[in-house]
Amino acid sequence: MNLPIYYDKDANLSLLEGKKLTVIGYGSQGHAHSQNLKDSGLDVIVGLRESSKSWKQAEADGLTVMKTADAAKAGDFIMILAPDQLQGDIYAADIAPNLAPGNVLAFGHGFNIIYEQIVPPDDVDVVMIAPKSPGHLVRRTFVEGSGTPCLIAVHQDASGKAQDYALAWAKGIGGTRAGVIHTNFRDETETDLFGEQAVLCGGVSELVRAGFETLTDAGYPPEIAYFECLHELKLIVDLFYEGGINYMNYSVSETAEYGGLLRGNEIIGESSRKAMKNVLKEIQEGDFAKKWLLENKVGQPNFKGMRRISENHPIEKIGAELRKMFSWKK
Repeated sequence: MNLPIYYDKDANLSLLEGKKLTVIGYGSQGHAHSQNLKDSGLDVIVGLRESSKSWKQAEADGLTVMKTADAAKAGDFIMILAPDQLQGDIYAADIAPNLAPGNVLAFGHGFNIIYEQIVPPDDVDVVMIAPKSPGHLVRRTFVEGSGTPCLIAVHQDASGKAQDYALAWAKGIGGTRAGVIHTNFRDETETDLFGEQAVLCGGVSELVRAGFETLTDAGYPPEIAYFECLHELKLIVDLFYEGGINYMNYSVSETAEYGGLLRGNEIIGESSRKAMKNVLKEIQEGDFAKKWLLENKVGQPNFKGMRRISENHPIEKIGAELRKMFSWKK
C-alpha cells in the first residue's frame, strides 16, 4: 500500500468544535454525515430547498434545517452532498455569494471541481471526504461502533490546515475508525466514474443481461437463467468482498474455478479491454462529463429512455416474480 492511511489517532476532532458544520443535501450521504457528526457532539446545520421532501425528516432526526443559502452563510465548514448534476447551480445561486474567507468547502466526490463546474475563490480551503460505501452503511457502521473506509483529498489549502480539517470531518463520521486513505481529486473522480461505468454498474449489469439472453435464446427457461446469471452473483460478490478473487476461487468447486479461469478471458477479452480504455479516455478528457451535464440541461431524454429499456428487460419481469419466493426478504 503506497498511499498514506490515517486512523483515529491521526485526526483531531476538536478542530471542528465551536464551528458550524453545514451539510447541503439530506440524501444517502447527506443524512449519514449529518447524523454521525451530530452524534460526535458537533454543531450541524442541514441546508435544503424549502420544497424538499427531506426537510421534515431531517428535523425529526433532531437536526437544524435552513434554506440552502442561509445554511451556507451560517456555516464555517460547508459540505456539498447534493447530486453531481445539481451542484454547480446550487453553488452559484446559494453558496458562492455566502462564502467567507477562511471557510472550508468540502465535497463527497470530485466531479464538480475536476470538471470546473465549481471554481472556488482562493481564500477558502477545498477538501474532499468520500466514504467508500453507501450512506446507510456509513450510518449503520457508525452506530454499531465501527466505521467505513474513506478517501480524503485537498484541492486548495488556504489555511495551511486543510488536510487536518478533512481528517477531523472523517473522524466525525467514523471513517478513521476503519482507515482513511489520502488521494487527490482527479484520481478519485476518474477512478470512481470508471469503476461505475466499466465494471460496477455498467459492465456487470450488461454481462448479467447478456448471459440471461444467451440462455433464454437457446431455449432454457427464464427462471433457471435468472438464478444462474443474476441471483447467484451475490454469492460470488460476497466472496470477493470477504477475501478477494483468490478467496472466491478457493471457495467454489474446482469445476467452477477451472471453468472460470478457462473462459473468463474469452468473455472479457481484448475487445472489452479496448472498450474499457476508451471509457477511461472519455472520462479523463471530460467527454463523459460534458455528455452528462448536457443531458441534464435538456431534461434527460436519453437517460430516461435508457432507464425505461432497462426496466422493461425480461430479466426484470421474471425477477419480480421469482423474488416473491424469497421468504427472507421483507
